[in-house]
Amino acid sequence: MLLCLCANIAHADNDYIVYSPTVVEGQSEVETYGFNSRDGRSTLNGASGYNISVAHSFTSWWKAEVYVGEFNRDPGGQAHPSGYELENTFQLTSPGEYWANVGFLAAYAHSKLQGVPSTLEFGPLLEKISGHIDQRFNLIFGKGVGSDQSSAYAYRSAYSLGYNINAGRATYTPGMEVYLRPADNAYQIGPVFSGELRSRGGKEMEYSVGVVFGVNPGAPAKTLLARLEYEFF
Repeated sequence: MLLCLCANIAHADNDYIVYSPTVVEGQSEVETYGFNSRDGRSTLNGASGYNISVAHSFTSWWKAEVYVGEFNRDPGGQAHPSGYELENTFQLTSPGEYWANVGFLAAYAHSKLQGVPSTLEFGPLLEKISGHIDQRFNLIFGKGVGSDQSSAYAYRSAYSLGYNINAGRATYTPGMEVYLRPADNAYQIGPVFSGELRSRGGKEMEYSVGVVFGVNPGAPAKTLLARLEYEFF
């Protein structure tokens, strides 16, 4: 999640996720995901965080998600609650209607940390499914809220590529994820393995684990990723 996009504020950001634009009407979700960075430099080593959220799709095109817990640990610091967030996903096209499925993300993150502003973020979400291949791309803009904040917007982007292997009620997806954060001068890429387990009653459990490696000096050498999501009607 976007906790702050200001480059001059050093703290851990838990935005290691590539959003899908798809909304399933009536579906509810409980999700947690986190990260842990490893690096030989004390300014980057040990940054970590995890989020806990609940969501519900009220219509066929709108899903609201509330992050009831956001916890982060800065390098050399202690884990601390960071704030809360309201996130909205809007599905703008029907699946398969155009060359890619299109959605839009709009969110407000309330910061509990002194000196760290609350933030707004928004941007397009794209997904292209071709046979077994699933690609997602997000371009997220954001800025701090407050009269003392710059009017300029920073941005980050994320991309994922996966190959879906269907096996009855389970899907296994080996792939990769890419994270680009120009404001932090951090660029990362690495393998991620995802999966989905489905029940007859429409309940689903989704999970993923992976590691992304820094490709420039501003990024941690490696960051471990883990996610778990339960979906139901």
